[in-house]
Amino acid sequence: MIPLSTMNPDRAAALGGPDWLQQRRVAAAERAAASSLPSTDEEVWRYSRIADLDLSRFSFGAIDAAAGVPEGLQALLDAVPDRAGLVVVRDGRIVHSELEPRWAAKGVVLGDLSAAEGAEGILGSVAGEATDLFGQLNDAFSADPVLVRVPPGVTVEGPMVVAHWTETPSIAVLPRLVVQAGADAEVRVLDIQASPDGVEVLVVPFVELDAGSAARLHYCNLQVLGDRTWQIASQSSTVAAQATLRSFTGAFGGEYARLRTDCRLAGQGSTGDLYAAYFGTGDQTLDFRTFQDHAAADTTSTLLFKGAVDDRSRSVYTGLIQVRPNARGTNAFQTNRNVKLSPDAWAESVPNLQIENNDVHCSHASTVGPIDEDQRFYLESRGVPPEVAERLIVSGFFDDVLAGVSVPFAESIMRDLLDVALGRAPQVAG
Repeated sequence: MIPLSTMNPDRAAALGGPDWLQQRRVAAAERAAASSLPSTDEEVWRYSRIADLDLSRFSFGAIDAAAGVPEGLQALLDAVPDRAGLVVVRDGRIVHSELEPRWAAKGVVLGDLSAAEGAEGILGSVAGEATDLFGQLNDAFSADPVLVRVPPGVTVEGPMVVAHWTETPSIAVLPRLVVQAGADAEVRVLDIQASPDGVEVLVVPFVELDAGSAARLHYCNLQVLGDRTWQIASQSSTVAAQATLRSFTGAFGGEYARLRTDCRLAGQGSTGDLYAAYFGTGDQTLDFRTFQDHAAADTTSTLLFKGAVDDRSRSVYTGLIQVRPNARGTNAFQTNRNVKLSPDAWAESVPNLQIENNDVHCSHASTVGPIDEDQRFYLESRGVPPEVAERLIVSGFFDDVLAGVSVPFAESIMRDLLDVALGRAPQVAG
């Protein structure tokens, strides 16, 4: 059991906020104190490094964060010049918030969730009640949950940026973001998780994405955490009738960085597209678990996750397409491709199907292997130096998945990060 002193309900209550939020935090802290860390005996944690996590090394509960935009975030924010709005969360506390007046005048909300109209019913409206330790910890110790809300019929031009920066040694930060796109609304959100190298921190982000009827919700998560950061993240989404969710994850940092993605296609004709690009170096572990849940008729989901692992890094992917009995006309596709750039790198890929209706089109595929020797030979035979040929091949490997980025400026940021990773990659093993 996790010591009660670590999950002290009094510390959860001390985070402040309205009465309903304090009560929610205390109840969650009490549940967390009675919970245990998950085990690799559980299928969803198989191949993970959860046994290496020592929660006693981290302090739960927010501190008084330094004001202003951290220097470590500025370059990323400068790469998104035409923003509709920006929230900066530093060590769990909102330290900066801005929203273009024209969007505020149309009822768009960006900022502190607890101050929003109807706030009490927002947390958990997509994810439901937390059933594991990390969800309970997020409920208990998320200091300043952030809300992005777009009213029905409103199309927001330019991305909403929510940037999280964690810098205090041995702190556990539990960010919470809820994005609500009303009926026939459209919004693009860039969610950044970043921390400096050399600082041991734990980050437990929870994201809830709610796409109303015929809405278009574009979400991009950029993970550039430091080399001693542990991340246990969760993304839950629900997509209503005729709505579209396009979610992209770019994962480049962290000592151990895990993301669980649950996409529920709840309304007839809904679409959920899930994309990810990841690049592991050093001794990193990048861990992805996905669930495509078809709960209505005529729904479509496409998943494409592509990654490269170099040095002694590891990647894990396990995915499940579930088709419910009433989900006739489902179209569901799941693909995971991995390229090994070092003989000491390792990738695990386990796609799964669970189909309870005969009127469906479903497929899954996965590959793990080195760079294609024929491609390398083709380039080298035309005078391209070996190290340049390798960079070109790996860069091209990511082209189709990066085409899934639908948040402005995010694709160029991803390509720059890939270029940096490729530039420090050693000679590729044959």
